[in-house]
Amino acid sequence: MGNNILKELSLIIKDRKENPSKDSYVSGLFEKGKIKIANKFGEEAFETVSAFLGEGKKEITEESADLLFHFMILLEYSDISLDEVLDVLKKRKEND
Repeated sequence: MGNNILKELSLIIKDRKENPSKDSYVSGLFEKGKIKIANKFGEEAFETVSAFLGEGKKEITEESADLLFHFMILLEYSDISLDEVLDVLKKRKEND
C-alpha cells in the first residue's frame, strides 16, 4: 500500500506542476518557486523534529506525512523522481 500511495501522490504533484490550478496548494508552491518550497520543507522538518522530541506517536506521524509530502514537491521541482532517490538507497544497501 505505501508504495502505491507514493506513486499516486507523485503523479498528482507532477500534474499540478504541469497543469497549474489557482485553487491548488501544490500549484501555488510551484508558482512561488524554489525558496518557498525550501522554506516549507524546512518548516515541516522542524515540526517533525519537534514532534519527535516532545509529542506522541500521532503527532510524529502527522508531521512525518507533511514532511514527506513537501519533500516530494521539492523533488518534483528539481525534476528528480522518487524512484531516483530510491535507486540511490538500493545501491547503498547493496554496497553495505
